Amino acid sequence: MTTARVDADVATVRRQFDRRARGFGAHDAVVREVGARMLERLSLMRHRVDLLLDLGSGQGASRAGLLRQFPAARWLGVDLSPAMLRADAGSARFARLASWLRLGGRRGAPMRACASAEALPLADASVDLVFSNLMLHWHPAPHEAIAEMARVLRTGGLVLFSSFGPDTWKDLRGACAASLPHARPMPFVDMHDFGDMLVEAGFEAPVMEVEILRLTFAGARQLLAEARALGGNPRADRARGLPSGRQARALLAALQASADAQGRLPLHFEIVIGHGWKAAPRSAGISTIAMPTRRGRAP
Repeated sequence: MTTARVDADVATVRRQFDRRARGFGAHDAVVREVGARMLERLSLMRHRVDLLLDLGSGQGASRAGLLRQFPAARWLGVDLSPAMLRADAGSARFARLASWLRLGGRRGAPMRACASAEALPLADASVDLVFSNLMLHWHPAPHEAIAEMARVLRTGGLVLFSSFGPDTWKDLRGACAASLPHARPMPFVDMHDFGDMLVEAGFEAPVMEVEILRLTFAGARQLLAEARALGGNPRADRARGLPSGRQARALLAALQASADAQGRLPLHFEIVIGHGWKAAPRSAGISTIAMPTRRGRAP
């Protein structure tokens, strides 16, 4: 079985995102861009959806696009971070009222639940679509989260997800390797491993793709602020405490050395996008053995 366990725990991930919830909207350009690309792919797939699960919904960046594509569907956002869910609920209040009025009250209010991806508070085979944008790479055991997606999906249901791939932040990783010898960056899962996880969880003919996004920043401090805002590092064995002044200056200098001709610093993201359809369960082969009948007189 393909596994990809990281030495981290969901409680650490929750704290990371709870701390970042207030200012997350200023650093969600990558989240929104990847979400838009996923929605574009979803628009080409024929699928009837009653209940859609937005797993790792955060502050609801994809909700409006999903409900435009599936206007009759019920949207359920599940996230590990209570603070992210509260921020979404607050910002969505008036948008929800406007949507309700525009649709004549046909659509129910968005639903939210705080839960971890490997333990969803949903019944078996209760969901038609699982949409998960840039969540799986933060989970300590993504294979368990994918198995849980399969559990809650109906037969024929669709999962569409995105994740950071191994080359994400290669610019930052290189600078850290040169200046912070004790750094323990977060490892990200290869797309082929994700494909194997989908097959093992019961999805048929999964399709995996990779795209590269490139952001540029005016300076090294802005680049580091972006990486920190997107989730930080929840590894249990990450370096504790702040780097020394000498190490911090070395890191800034190493990042600055990667500036392009315009003086902009690049930060690359490898984006894995995958989808699969839940297959019907395989019937177990049962052999029937004919037992001889004992004949005799009735007592």
